[in-house]
Amino acid sequence: MSIWVDLAKVSTGVNVLLLLVLGYIWGRNYLTFRSKHTLGLLIFSVFLLAENALVLYYYLVDPTLSGWWHDQISPVWQAQMIIHGLQSFGLAFLLWVSWD
Repeated sequence: MSIWVDLAKVSTGVNVLLLLVLGYIWGRNYLTFRSKHTLGLLIFSVFLLAENALVLYYYLVDPTLSGWWHDQISPVWQAQMIIHGLQSFGLAFLLWVSWD
C-alpha cells in the first residue's frame, strides 16, 4: 500500500507546483489584459491551490489525519491517487496551453 501513499503525496505536491505556476501566469495576464476570463482562471487556481495545499498538509503534517491516511485500506489510496493523478495531467495540459 505504501506505493499508493507515496504516489498520492507526490501527485499532490506536483499539483501544488503546477497551480503556483498557473496562478503566476494567469495573474500576470490579468494585470496585462484586465479581462474577466483571466480573473476567473486566477480565482480558480487560488481555490484549487488551497484545496491541494490542505490535502498535502493532511498527508504530511497533521498528526491525526496523517496517521489515519496511512492506516486506511488500499482502495482508498488507489482512488485518491487516480483523482490526484488525473488532476496533475489536467493541470499540466492547462500549463502547456497557458504558457504561450
